[in-house]
Amino acid sequence: MPGIFAFAETRDGELRKVSHEVVTGARRIADALGTEVHAVLLGAPGSGAAASELAAYGADKVFVGESGAFEKYSPEGYTTIIANFIKEHGCDVALFPPSAMGRDLAPRVAARLGVDYVSTASAVEQQGGGFVVTRPRYAGKVFSQVTLSGKPAVIGLAPNAFTPTENARAGTVETLNVDLGGADFGAIVREIKAAAGEKLDVSEAPIIVSGGRGLQGPENFKLLEDLAEAFGGKAAVGASRAVVDAGWRPHGEQVGQTGKTVAPMLYIAVGISGAIQHLAGMRTSRYIVAINKDPEAPIFKLADYGIVGDLFQILPRLTEEVKKMMS
Repeated sequence: MPGIFAFAETRDGELRKVSHEVVTGARRIADALGTEVHAVLLGAPGSGAAASELAAYGADKVFVGESGAFEKYSPEGYTTIIANFIKEHGCDVALFPPSAMGRDLAPRVAARLGVDYVSTASAVEQQGGGFVVTRPRYAGKVFSQVTLSGKPAVIGLAPNAFTPTENARAGTVETLNVDLGGADFGAIVREIKAAAGEKLDVSEAPIIVSGGRGLQGPENFKLLEDLAEAFGGKAAVGASRAVVDAGWRPHGEQVGQTGKTVAPMLYIAVGISGAIQHLAGMRTSRYIVAINKDPEAPIFKLADYGIVGDLFQILPRLTEEVKKMMS
């Protein structure tokens, strides 16, 4: 049975959250078409232990390729392996995660297969003999639709378009036999160096404490770091574009249209007025708490809970209460 292909990404031998997203999206499409989800996981020896996670989110079959050659991402090698898999299994749709790897791999696979590629999809539906892909445009203010008539439809998902939802299947696990000699590993990544003091990434954190110009200076982000730490390793610090442009925080923490799109369970916006560009990157958060001294700040229109007051007085007290709650 032709299935819906889902690429499962690993990092350091563990599945990334984006893998749960892409399998969740594939499951929805497969249910509508009455077909199966075929997930492919490539990684170093031992990575296959994560196959059960993919089954929990809706994968009917998980094909595992384990080799030292897969420990680091190889654009040419991965493209050959994935394109061959999609052709051999006759997949109608191929979904890729909204990660750096997914955005690099998906168009390569489409080019190798000679089909069109559409990125940042928030919904995929079958119409007639093709698939209609919905994409957000202009910071989510409008949506456009693109019809893919050729098969397979190679699609890259928008960040956090599909909230990971458990939908357990038996999830049979099969070994993906790969001819490494013919996989064209022309470029090989020897080493990936993480930034010093790397912390939880805002795109994957369940809780984000984000700051804006209301903090008045980079030194005051220590208040946000203390609050994030109080959540016991579950929170990351985010920032508005104005803060990043001012050099107060690194670009990797920027949330918004020109930064990262996030969808945590809890988003705490501190000293952020709520420009449309910032709202576009965090509006899908499950719960939004806004702290701002201006009662007319646009952020309050989106927030589930709002606190009007001096953040320099509120944050220390909030941090202490969170510490008590987590202890």
